[in-house]
Amino acid sequence: VVTNSLAANDVAAVHGGYMHYRAPLLRSGVHLYELKAHGHGDRGGLFGSSGASLHTKAFLLDDRRGFVGSFNLDPRSAYLNTEMGVLFDDAVLGAQLRAEYLRLADPAQSYWVTLDAQDRVRWLDRAAQPPVLLDREPDTSFWLRASARAISWLPLESQL
Repeated sequence: VVTNSLAANDVAAVHGGYMHYRAPLLRSGVHLYELKAHGHGDRGGLFGSSGASLHTKAFLLDDRRGFVGSFNLDPRSAYLNTEMGVLFDDAVLGAQLRAEYLRLADPAQSYWVTLDAQDRVRWLDRAAQPPVLLDREPDTSFWLRASARAISWLPLESQL
C-alpha cells in the first residue's frame, strides 16, 4: 500500500482517521509506504486546502485486473460523493499501474512504515545513507502531529 504521509497530506483530519489503521495493517502483513512531501506549495490544513485536489485509489490483481479512480470503498463515496472509478482487465494497463506503484514505493519517494520491537509505528527513510529509522511522523511539526492526533479521537470517521 502506498498512501500519503501526514507531511504529504493536505487534510490533517483525513490522516487522523487513517493513523489508527497503520499498526493493524502492518501486523497483518501489509507492506506500507507513506509518500514524502516534495515541496508542494499549499499544504492545506486541518480540514483541507482551499483549492480542489485529486487523489487516486488503485489496486491490481494478477498483474492485469484492477481498479483506478477516486472512489473510496466506503458508504460516503457510494451514496454522497461524486467520485468514480474504472475496473479494468488489461495486461498493459496492469504493467503501467505496477510500474507507478514501484516508482512511488521507491526510497526517494516514500518512507517504509514498520513496527519496532515494542509494536510502535516507525518510518524508515531508506534514501538516507545510512538508512534512518524515525520515531515520529517525518517532516511534520509538533502542532501538526498534535492536531492530527486530537482529530483522530473525534467521531468523524464516517465523514472522512
